[in-house]
Amino acid sequence: MFKVLVSDPISDLGIQKLVDADDVVVEKKIGLSEEELIQIIPEYDGLLVRSQTTVTDKILAAGERLKVVGRAGVGVDNINLEAATQRGIIVINAPDGNTITTCEHAFAMMMALARHIPQAYAKTVSGVWDRKSFLGVELHHKTLGVLGMGRIGSEVAKRAKAFGMEVLGFDPFLTEERAEKMGITLASVDDIVRNADFITVHTPLTPETRGIISTDQFAVMKKGMRIINCARGGVIDENALVEAVNQGIVAGAAFDVFEHEPPQPDHPFLNNPKIIVTPHLGASTVEAQENVAIDVSEQVLHILRDEPFKNAVNIPPVAPSVMSKLQPYFVLGEKLGTVAAQITNAAIQEIVVNYAGDLSEVDTQPLTRHILKGVLSRHFGSDVNIVNSMHLAKARQVNIVVSKSATTKGFTNLISVALKLENGEESIVGGTLLAGYGERIVQINKFTVDLEPTGHLIYISHHDKPGIIGKVGTLLGNNDVNIAAMQVGRKTVGGEAIMVLSVDKEVPKKVLEELVQLPEVNTAQEIALLSK
Repeated sequence: MFKVLVSDPISDLGIQKLVDADDVVVEKKIGLSEEELIQIIPEYDGLLVRSQTTVTDKILAAGERLKVVGRAGVGVDNINLEAATQRGIIVINAPDGNTITTCEHAFAMMMALARHIPQAYAKTVSGVWDRKSFLGVELHHKTLGVLGMGRIGSEVAKRAKAFGMEVLGFDPFLTEERAEKMGITLASVDDIVRNADFITVHTPLTPETRGIISTDQFAVMKKGMRIINCARGGVIDENALVEAVNQGIVAGAAFDVFEHEPPQPDHPFLNNPKIIVTPHLGASTVEAQENVAIDVSEQVLHILRDEPFKNAVNIPPVAPSVMSKLQPYFVLGEKLGTVAAQITNAAIQEIVVNYAGDLSEVDTQPLTRHILKGVLSRHFGSDVNIVNSMHLAKARQVNIVVSKSATTKGFTNLISVALKLENGEESIVGGTLLAGYGERIVQINKFTVDLEPTGHLIYISHHDKPGIIGKVGTLLGNNDVNIAAMQVGRKTVGGEAIMVLSVDKEVPKKVLEELVQLPEVNTAQEIALLSK
């Protein structure tokens, strides 16, 4: 018999499959302290929690029989993943359980916004019968822009189509083919900003998505458009939105999330009659709470019975002999993925990783996860980690190919990351570890370089003409951007070439735009990398 402890409030319906199993005993003990859990956990094979219980290293160490920890929800911040992985304890969650409920909340907010429902309700129950002040708009034949076409954004798009809306979808991993199958139009952020009557955001908060809609975007929007955020606070610039509402650019907004939660009492959203707010209710339905518990309970049962399972958020332990070979390359692998993603401007269809040299002789899956984390972090930020990177890539229908070869072109080991793009192009970044020098990037696309991947870099593709380096240097100097180091590469005199500049600080967007205006320059992109 297996014993499973439920230490947080979880509905009986959610754990019914575990309760009904002939080979499982379920015990509920809610509100236990860490010390109390440590005392009793040795007798249990599984632990089921929500967010109340913090599963610490000490609790996991005491769990002599523990095979699985199930989180009835998405976030696993309250579980020590590293400690669980080291002890071979599988941690699972329910990433799909709140998809529909969050989608429906976003749609409810959109409809409430279109018809002024909260404002009309408040006035009616106060005793005022006012039909003239709340003239709304139909969703039918309106254009909806969806920023973020993951699970939730895709479900919103389906419902919008049923309401007769034209849907413009943006996602860094959305291809023309997938958009066509969904019956929507693939669009850029700029296309959506300029053409949408309604905009809803469903992206994680990353450096790229923070303030993705701000003053510049509001300035070119349709007058009278409406905007919804049930994703993450900070994706839409709150102050810029209030200004756009006051100027009449935005007819109304509906927010379930704030940049800082709970918001301060004087937050401008709270006293603006054109802005609807709710207290982060996206996942707050009976069904969602039950669904996540049901999903996790099923997977816990599979794991206890040694059956196939899904939604593991940590990776199985790796043999020490393999880990000793792979670990020195983890940071390099992540940086290679980061660089490849940041020099890419089209949807990624396939990620090809090649290991050459000694790395070809071992199981490189842990290293591949680090590389995928680097690639995906541009768009997923802290939502991606080494335990979910493979899942996130597959969920966005990105194909993963790993190949190995003995030939290293003069290096002991060589890692190559190629991103194959929807437009038929590909971005390739290769790197290695050099004794005495550490991590080095030795290839960018078809050019050979020798580059330390750290700090702030500027990647420029250009035509090889006399004076181009001087023009770039002068432009950067005039904008107070100091060059610390430079790498150049070319194949033929006067042909296509690149330069990679290491600079002392973040490069303003306007400087990159000025660089592209130079006649010889094709593209100019900033690459931000982790420090050593």
